[in-house]
Amino acid sequence: MLPYYADFAPGTRRRRPRAAFTSDAGRLDLSGTWLFRLSDTATGAPLNFLGPEPPGEGFTELPVPSHWVLHGHGTPRYTNTAYPFPIDPPHVPDANPTGDHRLDFELPADWRRAGSVLRFEGVDSCFRVWLNGRELGTSKGSRLPAEFAAGPALHPGRNVLAVRVHRWSSGSYLEDQDMWWLPGIFREVSLLERPAGGVADFFVHAGYDHATGRGTLHVDADAPAHVHVPELGIEGLPVGEETSIGGVEPWSAELPRLYDGLLEAPGERIPLRIGFRTVAITDGLLTANGRPLLLRGVNRHEHDCDRGRALDLATMREDVLQMKRHNINAVRTAHYPPHPAFLDLCDELGLWVVDECDIETHGFILADWRGNPADDPRWEPMFLDRMRRMVERDKNHPSVVIWSLGNESHHGSNFAALGDWTRTRDPDRPLHYERDRSYRHSDFYSLMYAPVPEVERIGRREEVVPPETADDPELEARRRSLPFLLIEYAHAMGNGPGSLAAYRRAFEAHPRCQGGFVWEWIDHGFRRRTADGREYFGYGGDFGDQPHGGTFCIDGLLFPDRAPSPGLAELKKAYEPVTLTADPAAREVHIANRHDLRDLAHLRFTWTLEDAGTALGSGELKAPDVPARGEAVAELPELPVPARAAGEVWLTVRAVLAADEPWAPAGHEVAWTQARVRARTARTKPAAFSGRPRRTDHDVLMEDAAFDARTGVLRRLGPLELDGPRLDIWRAPTDNDRGMGPNSAAKDWHRAGLDRMETRTVAVRATGARVLVETHTGPAGTDRALRAHWKWTATGSALRLALRVVPEGPWDGLCLPRLGVRLTLPAAYDAVRWYGLGPGEAYPDSREAARVGLFTATVAELQTPYVVPQENGHRAELRWAELTGADAPCGLRIEGEPHFGLTARRWTSADLDAARHPTDLVERDALYVNLDHAQHGLGSASCGPGPLAEHRLTPAESTFTLVFRTLPSGGAP
Repeated sequence: MLPYYADFAPGTRRRRPRAAFTSDAGRLDLSGTWLFRLSDTATGAPLNFLGPEPPGEGFTELPVPSHWVLHGHGTPRYTNTAYPFPIDPPHVPDANPTGDHRLDFELPADWRRAGSVLRFEGVDSCFRVWLNGRELGTSKGSRLPAEFAAGPALHPGRNVLAVRVHRWSSGSYLEDQDMWWLPGIFREVSLLERPAGGVADFFVHAGYDHATGRGTLHVDADAPAHVHVPELGIEGLPVGEETSIGGVEPWSAELPRLYDGLLEAPGERIPLRIGFRTVAITDGLLTANGRPLLLRGVNRHEHDCDRGRALDLATMREDVLQMKRHNINAVRTAHYPPHPAFLDLCDELGLWVVDECDIETHGFILADWRGNPADDPRWEPMFLDRMRRMVERDKNHPSVVIWSLGNESHHGSNFAALGDWTRTRDPDRPLHYERDRSYRHSDFYSLMYAPVPEVERIGRREEVVPPETADDPELEARRRSLPFLLIEYAHAMGNGPGSLAAYRRAFEAHPRCQGGFVWEWIDHGFRRRTADGREYFGYGGDFGDQPHGGTFCIDGLLFPDRAPSPGLAELKKAYEPVTLTADPAAREVHIANRHDLRDLAHLRFTWTLEDAGTALGSGELKAPDVPARGEAVAELPELPVPARAAGEVWLTVRAVLAADEPWAPAGHEVAWTQARVRARTARTKPAAFSGRPRRTDHDVLMEDAAFDARTGVLRRLGPLELDGPRLDIWRAPTDNDRGMGPNSAAKDWHRAGLDRMETRTVAVRATGARVLVETHTGPAGTDRALRAHWKWTATGSALRLALRVVPEGPWDGLCLPRLGVRLTLPAAYDAVRWYGLGPGEAYPDSREAARVGLFTATVAELQTPYVVPQENGHRAELRWAELTGADAPCGLRIEGEPHFGLTARRWTSADLDAARHPTDLVERDALYVNLDHAQHGLGSASCGPGPLAEHRLTPAESTFTLVFRTLPSGGAP
């Protein structure tokens, strides 16, 4: 007979699943400091810690909730797909780390022992529990609650709770969820009074009829009770009876209206938070309260860089606040039910939730799906148990609008069982499952990482028929009628993702495409320190874990410490619920309300006019009423545009909160747009240098500039000694450049030798008032090259470079990482001031969040501290930039004709490429400045498509111009 931790049973002697709720009955929180002992195997440790006598040897203290591997007991392990043990279901290895936990606690004197319940909110992955030496039962299903009858085992006064937790179990085969394998009691443990005459379970049904504005309410319960909702005049409504209420304010993610209620039984009073809303698939669209929805979502794993999945309430609240502030309106609880408090926050603050069952068998793909539990009837009880526990726990949350049957588990009969049971238990919520491409158990057509053109085809219902439905016309007709959800897209790994705005446009253009969920919310890195105390974040393999998924867990919109990444700023812009388009010539601002159910009365619209970054005026627009999904035009005032502007004149229009919202203060920016009112006045060109450049043995001199006579490289400009500019096409590959498998631009670049280009100087000529340089740059072993023609002229105090680059040889199908030049400056330069896009980094397909303005930053502030070092910090479309330093010989101003991109850092691209963590980067005694004509897009090929065609940097003849000027220290040109 199989041991309990390796059998097909989901648990033993547990109580029936029920709704999560609090009441006036007693609750004793058992969180705190427990005793802990780790054994190497499931059977190697004695059961000498169960009773009142002191436990055996080897116990130390451990906080609960926690994961023992984050407290020095064993190793955290990360895998994406591969199981960290042999695929031998339902068996697990003999080497099965097992943690024994013990807590001595005092029972309050007035505690009602009869009927008491011991509740575990989450234990990974299988556990067995004793109270005062009496076994209560066992359970599997890590992210789901388990309750045991505790009354008969409870003693007055002192009690001993003992829990044995196994790292691996048969349940682990259902938990291969692209995350760290973190064993332990990681959610709260509590002892609950269950009074006579109390309610064990109830189901709140609160619907809303958008046609009449009336709500309906009835509550099912397993005991006699009455419902009170004083604000609606409901007093003493018996459970099981329905009432209709006029004038109800419905619940939605945009207006999360909750009514406080009370469920009163003879022995217990239970507070309710009731949200009236109706979710349905209507005419092929997901609707809420009669309106189609557009889900601007993210996938969220539970993670903290110090505590793993043992999150506290403050962290969960911060997650929801950050989502709301960044225009996110939906969350998929990938790939398991979250802590129940997270759903309370979604109810309170407003998020649409796809609640996902704790099921994923992805690792069986490496065995060609042989033995997959999804199609094995022996596993059906464990599958159904997990679905029941999720649905019963979370059924009273208005925020939960879709049940997900699980993730990436192929297909099989057990999903049919899940779908059938769930539709019977809760017919009012649609179901989602993506990986069975027949979609027979799903109410959505769903894919992961579909490219933008494919999303557009789906929106037009022109997609290719899947093989799973090709021979079944009825099933195919059903699939084609379903709404579409891109359940994962835009893999936010490292620098990226790209094309968020393009996805938004595709969603908005096609009603069938009802949005998607970016992968994912947060990097799963763990805080670590080097031997000398410098902080970094570890990922797969950093703990000696084998096999491991490497950096693939570093794929979030937040860094591990919850600092927002540039990708989150880009997502906020792409997810704006208001689209603003300014037309200064017509004195109009077009306002498109992208909310599904809310008008724009909660917003103010302001304008600011700037000349070269200096404010000229500001004010507020009088905006008309704009209903949900409606459009309107607001009139601009006459703008104070000067007769002679100092530079470009730009209008910025912003939509901000008019008053405090529960998730952000008044003045919080929701949306913005810019429009250029006047182009910059062309600078009067000084007379060209009239003398001839002068050649010496080593240099070519032209006014204040000195070029190397052999290579033509600029060596000095006034008092500034420098190296460059030199042609540069290499960038340290991003995670999305590295891609996945054969879909890797970085592999193509390395194979083509773009990281090892060598330059030959063809000619250096001083002719007329010009210095002309020709270079040939290419990698060893190929005739692929770039021929560059450098034309230098001196105009007054400025040195002007016109550079023409011509590809030679076989470049077909190959893209460039970047195209530009690189300077090496003295290390004394440490500050940058620029006019162009900012304040953050921007790339061709990730630039929506950058706005035109005047910005300053230190060199350190220009860097984005990605967990895995890679290309970062590029500022785009600069009209000019000034580099200065207190100890620098002079300032350096660079101007574009018209624009250029800039990065400035204290290490080379090769240094970035070689580093595995930021702490590997050692500052050099120099500043490396890249001035780019163009960059390759980012895409999201780390798991998905690469950049769109229009964002690929294809080799072609290119010409660009830069002007260099020296500045007095701290002065202007």
